[in-house]
Formats: sequence, C-alpha cells, structure tokens
Amino acid sequence: MNPITLVIVAALILAGLWAGGIVTPEAGNISPLYALPFLGAAALVGLSLKMANTWQKFVVLRAGKLQGVRGPGLFFIIPVIDRIVAVIDERIQTTGFNAEQALTRDTVPVNVDAVIFWHVHDAQAAALKITNYREAIDRVAQTSLRETIGSSMLATLLSDRTASNERLRAEISAKTAHWGVAVMSVEVRDVAIPVALQDAMSRQAQAEREKQARIILGSAEAEVASLFVAAADSYAEHPAALQLRAMNIIYETTKERGSTILIPTSMIDSMNPASAINLAALASRPDDRPAQPPP
Repeated sequence: MNPITLVIVAALILAGLWAGGIVTPEAGNISPLYALPFLGAAALVGLSLKMANTWQKFVVLRAGKLQGVRGPGLFFIIPVIDRIVAVIDERIQTTGFNAEQALTRDTVPVNVDAVIFWHVHDAQAAALKITNYREAIDRVAQTSLRETIGSSMLATLLSDRTASNERLRAEISAKTAHWGVAVMSVEVRDVAIPVALQDAMSRQAQAEREKQARIILGSAEAEVASLFVAAADSYAEHPAALQLRAMNIIYETTKERGSTILIPTSMIDSMNPASAINLAALASRPDDRPAQPPP
C-alpha cells in the first residue's frame, strides 16, 4: 500500500472509531454502528486507490480483459473486478550474461562475459506477450552471444570489439522488439582464452614485433648509406668542404677538457692549403744538386 492510500485509510479508520464512540466511551448514546460506513470506506479506498511512480506502469485487467495501462500518479480500480497483473519498471536495466567454452570460427574455445543495457518501452506488450520478459532477455542474450562467437574469428573478437558489440546489440534487439523491450547497448567485458593459447599468441606477437623492428632497422641503414654516398660525392666535388668538415671534427673533439688527442700529420697538412701546395711543389721540383763528373 502506498503512503497516500495508507494515510487516507488511517484517517477513515480513526474517524470511524470516533463516530462509533469507541475512542470516546463517555458518550454512551453513540452506537458503534456509526463506525461501519467509515470502516467500509477505508477498506474500499485501501483496495481501489493505487499509486504508480513516474517510472512505473500498471497493467490492469477487468474481468480477464485488458482494461488499460495506468500510471504514473494516482488511479482507481474496481475491487474484485479489476486486477493488476504486472507492474513494469521502465527505467534502464542491466543484465549480465556469459558464454562458457564457446568455439570461435577458427575453433578456439573462449569464455566471454558481457552486459546488456535495455529498457521497456511498451509495458502492455512486455506484460501480455511473454510470461517473464526478464528471463527471456537473459536467454536471448546468451544465445545471441554464442552465435556471434561461432561466426567470428578470434582475432576479430579480440581486436574489433566495437563491431562485435554493435552486431550483438542488433541481433538481440531484433528478437526482443516485439516484446516491448528496446536494447540500448551491449558491451563485451572480457574474453578469456586458454593459457596454452595465450603463450602461443604471445610468442607470435613477439616474433611479429621483432620482424617489424628488423625491417625498420634495415630501412634506416639503407637511408643512412644513401646519405653517406651523397656526402662522399659532395666532398669529392668540393675538397674545401671536406677540409671544413675535418676542422669541425677536430673542434668537436677538443671541446672536452682534460683529454689527449693524437692527430696524424697528414690530416693537419690536408687542412692547410698553403702547406699542401708547397709540399706538392717541392715534390715536383727536380734535384738542384750539381751533377757528379763521371769517373
């Protein structure tokens, strides 16, 4: 009994007790029969006045036939003739379900846990077209989940969960729509695979990463080699650039204090163009010593 009905019934009972002189025994000329109308009204109000919350719908039958769907708010029914057969909660509901040892398309056994978000949008259909719509939603969700697993590859089930969730939602919604139940979303929470298969997949992923790393390293080495070839061609065409590069290398190495650096003399001479020209001229000059007379 709702609070409003309870207050009205209590007030009528108290009024009946007062009218019948039950709570005022000093009034001896008052007959207890005066309390009967108030008590009868209290019983009638208690049986007929109902209240539905804003998220509830009451399905009422009159003499076995559908009278209507009432709520939210206060409403009356005719006692004995009218009967409330279902109270439907139209708020969003969540139902967890799972599929144990289900085989994927590539024959891999998996355990999948999921949750479905749904709500009743047609209280009349949910009450009259199916015996227990909550239990039916659970059964349909489990069956649809197994069908989805059986038609999906393991890699797709693990990597593309968004598509799997949407596909599962569409399948469940198509089966529950005529019950007055709308499926908002389905989310796969966990996909568990055997431990032995986890080890194999881990080794496969490691091999794939190592392969990709070697490919990247080879591409980097090829790019660096091409840059070295271009640099060598530039130095061959411009010797001065090579000398500047050599001087820059020496400068970079001498920035560290407290270190001893050995530089070949040929490298120093190659960085001094004047000395290099003089050495080349001396090397090409004929010998000025007087010729020795023949014996």
